[in-house]
Amino acid sequence: MGKDVDPAISALNLKPTEPLRVEQAQTLSDLLRQMADTAFTGRSLGESADVMEAMIRDTQCNVVMTISGAMTMAGMRHLIVTMLERGWVQLVIATGALVGHGMVEALGMKHYKADPKTSDEEYFTLRLNRVYDTIEPEQNLDALEFAVRESFRNMALEREGQAVGTVDILEHLGRSLPGEGILQTAAKVGVPVIIPAFTDSELGLDLAVHQRRCRTLDVPYLTYDAFRDLEFYREYCEKLLAEGRQLGIFTVGGGVPRNWAQQIGPYIDVSNLRLGLTVPRIRFAYGVRICPDPVHYGHLSGCTYSEGVTWGKFLPIADGGRYAEVLLDATVGWPLLIRAMIDRGL
Repeated sequence: MGKDVDPAISALNLKPTEPLRVEQAQTLSDLLRQMADTAFTGRSLGESADVMEAMIRDTQCNVVMTISGAMTMAGMRHLIVTMLERGWVQLVIATGALVGHGMVEALGMKHYKADPKTSDEEYFTLRLNRVYDTIEPEQNLDALEFAVRESFRNMALEREGQAVGTVDILEHLGRSLPGEGILQTAAKVGVPVIIPAFTDSELGLDLAVHQRRCRTLDVPYLTYDAFRDLEFYREYCEKLLAEGRQLGIFTVGGGVPRNWAQQIGPYIDVSNLRLGLTVPRIRFAYGVRICPDPVHYGHLSGCTYSEGVTWGKFLPIADGGRYAEVLLDATVGWPLLIRAMIDRGL
């Protein structure tokens, strides 16, 4: 009794769920494989590990990683470094805050656990900036500005008035600054890093201060051009397609980095339409997203890959697209995925 399968189940080829047996999991990878046969967020996290593995193992796929949120302040800096060092990522698009906070740590400074008994007014008086439960001392940011100041000055002299994008600035910082951080690792392994909303960040403010200081002293200063980043990214993606390769995307959070990375498809489409070009369409073929934002808020951070298909950003599943979306705090889900990938020998 109960062994006969409902014909509707067979017709739809539905697979059964399985009870989780934690004691049988020898590694985190084993546990996530089991979780893929459970339900809710556990299932989506387990399934995301399989999609991520397939994306990394696809030798014809270049992975774009987009990151927002205060992930480096939250202790996730080495996850990015690990992904870069292991060759899982070929391009990084991030917020300026994430890169700046990561540089603070790479230069030997610390972030601190906030004390809930201390008022925000007192933190302000003490020049201690709070991000949820973590503190970034303003002294760290002052030291960061001092560290990048010489790099900006030297780069301005090298470029002789030529405008640069963040792809150039960050590569220069990665080569010129000490420490073992995101930019230093990216420069070492040859992975470009881009900050689309550069002026909305501490690093962007540092560049603005550099420009004002140089104008006051009447000396050459570094000029920033956001369209340099856009055209670099377009050329990068077009070259991949010309080589017969495809794109995957690994997203932590949402925000500007995610949307900016994904808009490459629409950019090519409208350029073809309005300029009479014939550049092949660019669509992401893989996607893994870890972000707690639900779809019903209507913002980009929560929109599904399926919605992105309608904008020409993603390859439909019917045409081979493979995606996984995990509505979970990245400080929980991201480390688990990275450990599982390591367990799988990647």
